[in-house]
Amino acid sequence: MSSDTSLIACQRHLFDIPDDVAYFNCAYQSPLLRTAVAAGEAGISLKTQPWHLKPADFFSLPEQARQLFARLINAKADDIAIVGSASYGIETALKNIALQTGDKVLVCAEEFPSNLYPVRRAVHQAGAELVTVQRPADDDWTRAVLARIDADTRLALLTHCHWTDGGLIDLAAVRQALDAHGGFLVVDATQSLGAMPLDVSSVRPDFLVAAGYKWLMGPYSLGFLYAAPHLQHGEALEENWVNRAGAQDFTRLLDYRDGYANGARRYDMGERSNFVALPMAIAAFEQILQWQPQRIARSLRLCNDHIAKEAAAWGLQAAPSALRAGHFLGLRWPGSLPPGLTDELAAAQVHVSIRGSAIRVTPHLYNNERDVARLLQVLQDMALKV
Repeated sequence: MSSDTSLIACQRHLFDIPDDVAYFNCAYQSPLLRTAVAAGEAGISLKTQPWHLKPADFFSLPEQARQLFARLINAKADDIAIVGSASYGIETALKNIALQTGDKVLVCAEEFPSNLYPVRRAVHQAGAELVTVQRPADDDWTRAVLARIDADTRLALLTHCHWTDGGLIDLAAVRQALDAHGGFLVVDATQSLGAMPLDVSSVRPDFLVAAGYKWLMGPYSLGFLYAAPHLQHGEALEENWVNRAGAQDFTRLLDYRDGYANGARRYDMGERSNFVALPMAIAAFEQILQWQPQRIARSLRLCNDHIAKEAAAWGLQAAPSALRAGHFLGLRWPGSLPPGLTDELAAAQVHVSIRGSAIRVTPHLYNNERDVARLLQVLQDMALKV
């Protein structure tokens, strides 16, 4: 992939976003690209006349999506499974990493619930210990995580950036620390992949999963799971016909087989050949690869750094730019958030999220200077009222 780091001009024309809407909430749900909508509509039309569906279609679309996702993370198609959600991928990972009494499992404070619940259950069942890394006062999550890794750390389940405010974790440094003790690394990249580069040859996760409806700009209920080569012979979360060897031959489906399809395909969810969702994801992947994640990241960082600088004049605080993902900005008010903030923003058609104690500002390439000015105006008005 090219190392071009030039800025990307506003791409609003590729989305169906009215001029009066300032949408800074991609970490909640991305809007769909027009090309993805067209691809989904074509898939719906195909389902209205299913006699046009051929057995080969059940495999060609998944393989195309698998290959494109692999390109995003510098992996191979054999390393990728198609799943229904990030939690599906986390459950698959936990099913294939044996925990024992006395093992430690590392998570960050204020972790996303779908990550915490399954790991908490797995720890309880194994008699292991859940170690929670508290939010660092200096916003340096990497330092805080590394300080808690020791000889008993069996698994670290981490995100690339914190879902509430984008606090960065240097996953490659964590991987190196875990290597010293033989620990596993499972990554939920839902809030980073597509908006910033991630290379599995550098991070070397054992499993990595990303839901597709945020920064991958795809539909809901579709995600992708990377499994490292040494973990591609494990136990699938579910048994279905499509992840078995020889499934392409519909005339022999009753020749029941114990063997699985190659690589991580054994972890594919049932009904993975979604003729509406997969074309939408493919269209989104193609656009992201054309933009290039490193260029997306640089463009969004400049936008958020500008917002952070302006908001600081009214007392709003954010983590230093070097310690947060460029596409994320968590703005914290001195004291508690003012009452009526979300109502004021919504009334002005400015859309953000409140996560924890932070106003989560997550723009994308569809945002323009007018959007930024409107966001800053509402924040300034609220600051003057406090």
